[in-house]
Amino acid sequence: MVAATFCICLAPAVGGWAAQREAKTPYYQLSLTPDGATIESLQVDALGQGRFRPNVLFPPQAGGAGSGWRFEFQRQSLTMTSVYRRGAAAAGLTLRFNPEVSHATLLALVNDGQASLPAVLYLPEEGPVRIEAASREPVKLGYDAHRRPTGYVEVTFPAATEANPRVVYTLTVTAIYPHIPGVEADPRFDGFRRDFLNIFQVQAEDGVLANNAASDPCAFVQHMYSEVARYTPPLAPGLTAMDLVRMSLDKYLAGALAYGLPGYQMFDGTPGETGGFRTPSADSYPSMLVAAGDYVETTHDTAWLARSYQGLRAWTEAMLATDTNGNGLIKYAASGNAGSWVRKANGDPVLRPANWWDTIGFGYEDAYSNALAYHALMQMTEMAQLDQHPADAALYRERARRLKAAYLPTFMDEKTGVLAGWRSQDGKLHDYYFPWVNGAAVVYGLAPASVGNHIFDRLLAKMKEVGFTHFELGLPGNLIPIRREDSVTLDHRWGGPGREDGSDGFQIYENGGATASYAFYTVAALYKLGRVKDGDGILFPILKGVKEGGFEGRGPNGLTYDWKDWKGGPHGYEGFLSDNFMVLAAVMHRPETAAGTQ
Repeated sequence: MVAATFCICLAPAVGGWAAQREAKTPYYQLSLTPDGATIESLQVDALGQGRFRPNVLFPPQAGGAGSGWRFEFQRQSLTMTSVYRRGAAAAGLTLRFNPEVSHATLLALVNDGQASLPAVLYLPEEGPVRIEAASREPVKLGYDAHRRPTGYVEVTFPAATEANPRVVYTLTVTAIYPHIPGVEADPRFDGFRRDFLNIFQVQAEDGVLANNAASDPCAFVQHMYSEVARYTPPLAPGLTAMDLVRMSLDKYLAGALAYGLPGYQMFDGTPGETGGFRTPSADSYPSMLVAAGDYVETTHDTAWLARSYQGLRAWTEAMLATDTNGNGLIKYAASGNAGSWVRKANGDPVLRPANWWDTIGFGYEDAYSNALAYHALMQMTEMAQLDQHPADAALYRERARRLKAAYLPTFMDEKTGVLAGWRSQDGKLHDYYFPWVNGAAVVYGLAPASVGNHIFDRLLAKMKEVGFTHFELGLPGNLIPIRREDSVTLDHRWGGPGREDGSDGFQIYENGGATASYAFYTVAALYKLGRVKDGDGILFPILKGVKEGGFEGRGPNGLTYDWKDWKGGPHGYEGFLSDNFMVLAAVMHRPETAAGTQ
């Protein structure tokens, strides 16, 4: 579209300039306020295809940045320059993003609402904008976000000061994704290339990776971030996705709380409302340990491991201590027995279940959490060896062996031929044809190929039998309804059923609703089993949904598209749930594309 350089020069005082106020290139569209003081609209396409969504910014607040900023536009970048003038100092320039259009986030090292540079301003479904600054003294961006009463994400660029008289910010639109042979010119991978960073959302208040910039951080999804970070190219000079993983882990090692850990205060700030965990969820410590293992394996940061080892060891010991009957499997405090879930007067559960799927009655011996725990023990064995703790390494290797030996005998449902979700304390199996549970067992090496193929023959046949074919919506977490006795909530809004068989809540939220969250395990398992056609049949429709923004935004009913029924009707609440995008890492497990990473 536009190859020339655009330059806008503004006078220190308002008036007199007839400068151009807009820039349009294949990579971004931008306009300034009529007085030229600040940016009033911004649209980005990191692939340079001129595919623009609506303006992501709220109207600038009255007063704005004032005069004194100079803007220069190039094809893929723009610069914003602030020069200090005695008696006429410019205010900082604040961009206020509308999360109903795009859940913007700032990928940076964040503490107390201040973000170090370089950083990446990331706009989901649009792409990354790298931010760098040149100045006498380092500058940090202001970063703030909330979701109630009116959601916003706010980034502030400090102006020049007497001590820092000239600050030049360079913003560069650039696609950041693994450059694998075969994906560059194939439009099926457009969603992968434009949106590869979707999973990374730094929560502004706590400075950790979270559901989105204005939502809750969760302890049990840290491995999702590290799985994608393993393949992510540098975000900017001196900044990687693994730096964001480490930033989060450091805060949890220092005692920070998140959903899934006892005492966490929900981000909405409702007085007295906690996450509902008396003990850590069964997948919290495994997830954080896997993230730590991925970090060390990828970065070779042995100094960090030495500093962190005792904290990681404490998590491991706490995880292993839950094996109260000595059969090798980790346990959760709730029994998971049918009909055992106690609810408050408002219908919310007194105690949340064992894992991420927090409206389904996972308890006691949870198949998913144990698969993740096995992987965590293997990772911890490697870290113990690397940090020269041979006794620990031997112990964790043996505990991993015992867990694996107990796994298939405990969770295989001979009636269905697939792994059940959990075995409750009364010995009963609870099997709702969970594709992701079975996928995790294959991905993490607990189900060998012969067993894995047997399982997925039955799962795919069941999926066909129940009529789920619209993979652009994601995947259902369960293929048959969750019975009322195994439902943690009875609120229909969250898939809670009135009928005993659960059918009246089916396809709503976690009770069989479609989501890309945890679809990674199904697709990656199929690829590991060599079933490329089956994996592609799910992955490519999901990538199409990602490209079209199908997993974010709000529908006519006021609910959001992070969860959908099988006709595509929205039943979510986040508006943007970063967990949906672990599935993009499945591309790296695809045999045809994984070969390009060797």
